[in-house]
Amino acid sequence: MDAVTPKSKHDTADTHSHVVKPQNMEWQKTRFPGCEAKTLLFDRQTGLMTALMRFAPGAVLPDHEHVNIEQTYVLEGSLVDKEGPAAGIEAGKGEFIWREAGSRHVAWCPEGGLMLAIFQVPNKFFEADGRVVDAAGQDWDETWGHTKV
Repeated sequence: MDAVTPKSKHDTADTHSHVVKPQNMEWQKTRFPGCEAKTLLFDRQTGLMTALMRFAPGAVLPDHEHVNIEQTYVLEGSLVDKEGPAAGIEAGKGEFIWREAGSRHVAWCPEGGLMLAIFQVPNKFFEADGRVVDAAGQDWDETWGHTKV
């Protein structure tokens, strides 16, 4: 189960700090072969998400755009821009990479990887048939259009 931060108007300890135990969470398959996630924080209203992402060797995250700033800390393996303006740039174990709003690329993990990823708003994925969807395959504008600034 994903860790969704509840909203509360009460001023108690549990409205300030939320302990998430990823070791007790199951890896969730995504629609992208070789990519699994453990969602540590997800705000359905704003789209803010923090996740552990695990990639099998050779896994590809297809053509997508980071709507707002994306941040990734590589815990194991590497993350490489396979296509896009920064093709060939690589972040390896112990390195941090962030991408500006509007950046678009294809990412892959040639040797696999484990990353901590932080998204301010879900990515836009560009399908071959022209549709623009989120990571779950839902129409991006219908699902996340309310987050546009």
